[in-house]
Amino acid sequence: MTEQPTTIPAPDPVAASRRLMAVSPRSGRPGRRAWLTCGGSARYGPGFVSRWAILGVWAAMAGVYAAVEPHQFLQVGTVQTIFGSQEALVFISLGLLATLIVNEFDLSFASMQGLAATLVPVLVVEHGWNPIAASAVAILATLTAGAVNGFLVVKAGVDRIVVTLGMANVLLGLALALANLSTVSGLSPGFARLANQEILGLPVSFYYGLAATLGFAYVLRFTPLGRHIAFVGANREVARLAGVRVDRIRFGSYVVSGLFSGIGGVLLVASVGGYDPTSSVIYLPAGITAVFLGMAAVRPGQFNPIGMFIGVYLLATGVLGLQLLGYTGWVEDVFYGAVLIVAVTVSALLRRRTA
Repeated sequence: MTEQPTTIPAPDPVAASRRLMAVSPRSGRPGRRAWLTCGGSARYGPGFVSRWAILGVWAAMAGVYAAVEPHQFLQVGTVQTIFGSQEALVFISLGLLATLIVNEFDLSFASMQGLAATLVPVLVVEHGWNPIAASAVAILATLTAGAVNGFLVVKAGVDRIVVTLGMANVLLGLALALANLSTVSGLSPGFARLANQEILGLPVSFYYGLAATLGFAYVLRFTPLGRHIAFVGANREVARLAGVRVDRIRFGSYVVSGLFSGIGGVLLVASVGGYDPTSSVIYLPAGITAVFLGMAAVRPGQFNPIGMFIGVYLLATGVLGLQLLGYTGWVEDVFYGAVLIVAVTVSALLRRRTA
């Protein structure tokens, strides 16, 4: 009797993707296998030292500055300067992060912040608008810019670098035109309290950034939307087969980028009372560096809000310390560039190790 060959059924990609996205029956969260596959934390993930080593680097940096310039660095004002002047960078970095976690990229986040920061004083000082209404219009403008980016990239299929780089130049030009190529100032002290009102020695804008970071981290870690975002970032086709609305999440990432950038612009102009549209370009390398530096913390090799938040203030500490040592003008560009190279290199090594 002839033995019949055994037939192995072909794998079902839909069933496989649904198994991948299986959730725990107790908590409703993805199982350990799903989180390991899509970049979530797990029992056997990176150890404590690798996740928090960046805090040791930050402390060592501060220790060096304190030893070299104790009379200038070891001051309450230094701490207030570091933690009280980065709210705009926190928000635009969150905007960039919103696109990177789904494997998109937005080069227009700094220009969107610049447009919002220009619109508010132009509408209030030159046209007599109420500051709150002007702030709402500014944020609406950046939301619209983000939606246009999302439509062109996701729906029209245009290259994301081309779209967002072009949008960055368009928004910069509009801001310059609105401001007549000059700095616009004259906002009221009452509006400044929106960002500068102190709580425990720090401006309230610091706590806005902290709350936004923790809220974003919560969404990513503990909600169904966060799980879908993780799967889209890990593998779009698998997520699509599992029923995730991939294009909607990709489009939404650009809109969220516009939202965070607009809020950052409003807080920035409220804190300083005016804005020079040409200064928006300085936030581009700082935001990119902070986000990639954050990949070395909390969840090594992965974009995450809390790591980004730490990265922002580590950068602020480094730049301020160098300025206290007498290095001014060019030091920010050199420092951001060097840290960006190191951060991307470390992130690539961590991703390779995780894989």
